[in-house]
Amino acid sequence: MNFRLKNRHRIFEGKAKVLFEGPEPGTLIQYFKDDAVDDNKKGTILGKGVLNNRISEYLMTKLEDIGVPTHFVKRLNMREQLVKQVEIIPVDIVVRNVVAGSLASRLGMEEGTSLPRSVVEFYYNKEELGSPMVSDEHITAFGWATPQELDEVMSLSLRINDYLSGLFLGTGLRLIDFRLKFGRLWDNDDVRIVLADEISPDKSRLWDVKTNEKFDKDRFRRGLGNVEEAYREVARRLGILNENAKLEVS
Repeated sequence: MNFRLKNRHRIFEGKAKVLFEGPEPGTLIQYFKDDAVDDNKKGTILGKGVLNNRISEYLMTKLEDIGVPTHFVKRLNMREQLVKQVEIIPVDIVVRNVVAGSLASRLGMEEGTSLPRSVVEFYYNKEELGSPMVSDEHITAFGWATPQELDEVMSLSLRINDYLSGLFLGTGLRLIDFRLKFGRLWDNDDVRIVLADEISPDKSRLWDVKTNEKFDKDRFRRGLGNVEEAYREVARRLGILNENAKLEVS
């Protein structure tokens, strides 16, 4: 982490990112780390922060182009983004297109089974509780989001899924599932729902269309090896990393 950021006010630190105060009111600097954490497993994926920064920038920009509002402003350098400060809705949205991960274990289904339609799940964003699955009734009853906000979140999530599924398919990757965060962006008394956080191999499952080879964080979770190479391959297929490019990780 560079000297300038060490001397900024730290707002929040999570598993994979740190948020610092931004240069202007209503902005934050989002710093991407190489740390990898999953349950009790901890490690480092060299260059992950750099790659996730580039990948998330690319995908957020593409989504903005089709009218999906996001918190993204611009990439500042290899590991930092300037983003708008939002009030995060404390519910993660998981969109599933194919059976994998916890869905397979919960329902006793075989990984790789195609779902008849995309399935949307909600998880309360409390890591100390294990981020339990919740229903729309919980979300509205406890005031985490209004029914109107939840409708907007659902609509945006499915729209994002449709677009990203096609985009990744064009690169030979299948979007199995992914996790999203949304927030409220305030402008005086007006508020709108925007996509926040990041979209990257940390937050999604991406399988090769022909071989089902995994190019995401499951390679770390399951000890499959070649984790750094998998993240690089996603960036290469998206056209944001040259085949022979040397990744600057400092």
